[in-house]
Amino acid sequence: MKATYHKYLLDFKRPSGTSRGVLTQKETWFIVLEKDGKKGIGECGILRGLSIDDRPDYEAKLKWTCDNIHLGIDHLWETLIEFPSIQFGVEMAFQSLVSETPFELFPSEFTKGKKSIPINGLVWMGDPSFMKEQIEEKLAQGFSCIKLKIGAIDFDKELELLAFIRANFSPDQVEIRVDANGAFDSNEALNKITQLSEFKLHSVEQPIQKNNTDRMAELCKTTPLPIALDEELIGVFLFEEKENLLLKIKPQYIILKPSFVGGFKGTQEWISLAERHNIRWWITSALESNIGLNAIAQWTFLQDNIMPQGLGTGALYTNNFDSPLQVSQGQLWYDQTKKWSFDFKDL
Repeated sequence: MKATYHKYLLDFKRPSGTSRGVLTQKETWFIVLEKDGKKGIGECGILRGLSIDDRPDYEAKLKWTCDNIHLGIDHLWETLIEFPSIQFGVEMAFQSLVSETPFELFPSEFTKGKKSIPINGLVWMGDPSFMKEQIEEKLAQGFSCIKLKIGAIDFDKELELLAFIRANFSPDQVEIRVDANGAFDSNEALNKITQLSEFKLHSVEQPIQKNNTDRMAELCKTTPLPIALDEELIGVFLFEEKENLLLKIKPQYIILKPSFVGGFKGTQEWISLAERHNIRWWITSALESNIGLNAIAQWTFLQDNIMPQGLGTGALYTNNFDSPLQVSQGQLWYDQTKKWSFDFKDL
């Protein structure tokens, strides 16, 4: 078996705002496997500034992985424990290699185009007029669940945006999730969450910075609005550590990004623990290209979670790869009439 790695820069159609700044490009890496005339591909979806494996030796570890691909998926997964995005890329590449085609990794009613995955419509941070424009666009597109990135503009302006939605759509019509990306000051968080709860929201994601576990546990105990952990899960590698974190904080939800938490295996560990302790969960992509999003979506469908998932980021880039993934009326479909534009020669 031969393995190679390749860097690819994804260009945003328009600058996309988060609480950490504005993104214009997204770096990603692909691992390509070749054996007996077949090829498989996996995406290592690192997100600079957020991924735990954003380290100076990242490319060196990719090279080591390709040089030692003969060790096999299980041994590599264990060895790459501190590089969750590479764990995911390796898992995906091996599954792609043994699949009938490189891109139908987990055949199902979803890949047959017979069933879809409910997803949330993502509204990016920006000035109020831009955010309002996005909200109206998502509602017009038929989304019944909207996720707003908050924490970058004036909080009162964000409350006005929520009031705008609720003035036109009841909680039964549109579910609203908000993601603070850790932007709230820990002393002000409960007050802000209380104000947010007036708009009958579904949940608030990562209200304060990670690693403030005592304060986060207090918030989850006293909050009037369900709290979802996201960044808090990043960098928690061992099964026992994962369980201890959930037992201490007792969140209402956890949000799982396979590129951040060790791929399919790492995500499955979190799911099993969450279900053991009556914590609900959903899965989210992490700005991967359509190659990574495709693998995440196919695997997510098999988990049989009826909640809207965070898988609607495939249309963000000008130079993404055309794929059968299509969004319609707030659902992600696999349209078999659409073909991949990807060619291994392009890497």
